[in-house]
Amino acid sequence: MRTPLTKQGGIGKLSRSGSYKAKALYKAKKHTGVKAAAKAAAAVVKTVGGAGNGGKRTIAAATAKYYPTVDVPAPLKNHKSAGTATLRSSLTPGAVCILLAGPFRGKRVVFLKQLASGLCLVTGPYGVNGVPLKRVDQTYIIGTSTTIDISKVAVPANVDDKFFAKPGKGKKAGFFDKAEEGPKTVSPERVAAQKAVDAGVIAAIDATPMMKDYLKSLFTLRSGQYPHEMNF
Repeated sequence: MRTPLTKQGGIGKLSRSGSYKAKALYKAKKHTGVKAAAKAAAAVVKTVGGAGNGGKRTIAAATAKYYPTVDVPAPLKNHKSAGTATLRSSLTPGAVCILLAGPFRGKRVVFLKQLASGLCLVTGPYGVNGVPLKRVDQTYIIGTSTTIDISKVAVPANVDDKFFAKPGKGKKAGFFDKAEEGPKTVSPERVAAQKAVDAGVIAAIDATPMMKDYLKSLFTLRSGQYPHEMNF
């Protein structure tokens, strides 16, 4: 028999003691038979001034000003820390992957490496199918059995998680100030990194017949096709 407990924002069917009795929680409680002596609250002696209020008053040191009307459970301490996600076995350097989300969903990209944050660094490359260097969570990637040799491709050392951080917007502009904002431009640093990576990846793609056409094609599902029944 399940007994509804008191929840925040509502009143339960049973009281706190009623729930305690209905759940038979008293059976799990250890009784020693000896009641612990209650600790006396420390008192503070204050002097009250004034012509008609002379003297001293004894006031309890810790006195609650109010009591909550709803029992709110205290959150438990969590000592776990998020670490780097374990990379799937299908995601190896040079593996061709399929993006499942974002503006480039359905595109085929080349997996380069895993960054310190656990995100995957991929490229189209940009000169082949228009997908630039980007970070993608492996949850939104399907790794295929198709691979290319990118052992000679050197990813610049500055291409890390900080490389993809967006610049701060600074002070918020007013409604009429938005028209003064110019078009978005790509930083020269990112353009140089894209060209350096694409040069090696495209050379590896050209060495494999039909690979460029395969990367240009868009992944789609037709009637009767189910991803969990496919071998990629």
